[in-house]
Amino acid sequence: MLDAITIIATKTEELAINALAPVSVVRADQIELIQPKRISEIFIATPGVTFQDRADEPAGAINIRGLQDFGRVAVLIDGARQNAQRTGHFANGFFYLDKEMIAGVDVVRGPTANIYGTGAIGGVVAFRTKEASDILAPNQRWAVETNIAAGSNTASGQISAFAAARQQNADFIVGVSHRDQSNYKDGNKFLIANSWQQVTSGLIKTNLMPADGHKITLGGLFYYSEYNFGQPPRPPAGGTSIYATDTTNMTLNARWRYEKPEDRLFNIDANVYWNRTDTNQLKIAHTTTSASAYCGGVPGNNITGCIGDNRNFLLDTVGFDINNTSRFDFGNWRNAITIGGDFFTDSVETTDPRGTGDLTTPGGRRSVFGAFVQWKADYSNLLQVIAAGRYDAYHFNAGGFQNDQSRFSPKLTVGLWPNSQITPYVSYAEGYRSPTLTETLVVGAHPTGGGPGAFVCPDGNSGFFCFQQNFNLRPEVGKNKEIGINFKFDNVYRPGDAFRAKLNVFRNDISDFIELTGTGAFNPIYQTFNFYQYQNISDARIQGVELESTYDAGDWFAGLAGQHQRGKNTATNIGLANIQPDKIVSTFGVRLLDRRLTAMVRWAAVAAKTDLPANYTPTESYNLVNLYIGYKLNEMATLSFSVDNLLNEYYHQYPVVRTTPTDNQNDSLWASAAPGITFKGALKVRFGDGVNAISPAVLAAR
Repeated sequence: MLDAITIIATKTEELAINALAPVSVVRADQIELIQPKRISEIFIATPGVTFQDRADEPAGAINIRGLQDFGRVAVLIDGARQNAQRTGHFANGFFYLDKEMIAGVDVVRGPTANIYGTGAIGGVVAFRTKEASDILAPNQRWAVETNIAAGSNTASGQISAFAAARQQNADFIVGVSHRDQSNYKDGNKFLIANSWQQVTSGLIKTNLMPADGHKITLGGLFYYSEYNFGQPPRPPAGGTSIYATDTTNMTLNARWRYEKPEDRLFNIDANVYWNRTDTNQLKIAHTTTSASAYCGGVPGNNITGCIGDNRNFLLDTVGFDINNTSRFDFGNWRNAITIGGDFFTDSVETTDPRGTGDLTTPGGRRSVFGAFVQWKADYSNLLQVIAAGRYDAYHFNAGGFQNDQSRFSPKLTVGLWPNSQITPYVSYAEGYRSPTLTETLVVGAHPTGGGPGAFVCPDGNSGFFCFQQNFNLRPEVGKNKEIGINFKFDNVYRPGDAFRAKLNVFRNDISDFIELTGTGAFNPIYQTFNFYQYQNISDARIQGVELESTYDAGDWFAGLAGQHQRGKNTATNIGLANIQPDKIVSTFGVRLLDRRLTAMVRWAAVAAKTDLPANYTPTESYNLVNLYIGYKLNEMATLSFSVDNLLNEYYHQYPVVRTTPTDNQNDSLWASAAPGITFKGALKVRFGDGVNAISPAVLAAR
């Protein structure tokens, strides 16, 4: 169970513990045990990974090693990039996915996986959705799996059903899920308004094996959510505009894989995909001002529009990737050469007639493409070398402006004794991220919302300040140095036990880091500069240590994971806002009653985040303790129970900016505290042809 197979580091199959990279794998049985409400809960014990979640937004925004937003972390669902982005007072990059659809997750931290495409200077998170083989037992022709879950605080429920079938050369799965969540209470028992959401999702996928070694996968993933975005007044703070929101996210993909053990020249993997994120918002409340002349006598302003106004954000991403691996031996060297390329284009359309959504999320088209070659070689059992080079280019076309740039990014990793109990390695890898539409094109006065203008912009409009376009933005380049050690011991204290650990020390120097920067005169009343523009700062440095370890003795298991990170703008020596706080996560569990009962407690001790730019609100330290119990009633049914936030801690997950010292619309209002103590229960039932059929999850557990 500890030795999951992954391809995320090198696009070649290997055990995660053997990968000469900071790789983590989350398995389906681990997800099933904890019964997460949000995707972020899956990664509590994954070092270097946090989320910027909003209570009033079901999307997830991933941060790896202090890097997030605008594609710095590449999120893939069945190989399809998730590039959704809507600029506001929250994360600039997120994705939508129902946890019921997930069959596993691979994570690689840092740009060491630059072969996965441009932009991933922070890392890659690859989700795999369920297939028929995740439901069907061996030699089973059909099966149905249902899951019913409910939770407290204040109330939530989810129901899902999957049906799978298998023929000689094909299999098929279809599934649907619906989740309904009420407004929750934080650790201080304060009811978080608009934290309710309703989510419906569906999955359809088929695998076709038309000939020996060939596999064609056709899949579709559908996600629809309804929620209210924004917060009402909360004394002593003000409130924000509230939008009745529905978001539709769809992904279609087709994948062809060719693999035959006897064919060492060709091992092909090709994938083409389309992803659409369509967000519609109707403004239903304006909580900071009364009726305005701008809105014809109804509440609203020239920032967020007027009550009754509609706005829409539409993003289409179309792309493909293809690679082939050839293997050959030369003396004592075992070689694998992987050559591949990828392409995607983002098309953005924003409609906001009386607000500024089309100003902060401008429309346009960006195309990104690249190619790579990788040499992976093992010399006897003494040495492993991975050398790779990636060429990236992009074409930018929006508002009559065009831009083209390109770069070559190298990678070199050397490890000793790759299949031994202790494997040290060193790695150097560069990553490359091109500027996005928003970073380049955002322009115009930031409206005052009806109040007096603080500054007159060059276009004659007045506002708090002026956004300036920057057509001269240079791409970011991450240069990551890493030292790691993999530990793999079997039969340590008793026959059959196992110990696995990965320890990494890294430093990522990012040149031309893109950041929203204030310029011009400083207004002491509004605490703003006259101009704000996305600019390249000379250098940013992020460094830290990560540990992930597990010991499994069969009847009991334990784990320890943690991270220590620091990040600075080296020009000013000021801390970067998105650097993660220090964290230590301890896990202990037992398997009882012939291993039908699994009980686990997980304690995450998280430090406060205080090294921040001016006007940011620090986060508090906290201790998050969760309890999980899973009991297999029989081979067909599993009962789960869990308690999240057992100590009912009040905490925030990430720091937020406060616009001005006197602004009663403090952004911390929008970064609502996390849920307080929550009780959850679930029943999963699976049946199909074959009386004694055993599910894949049960087989893995044995």
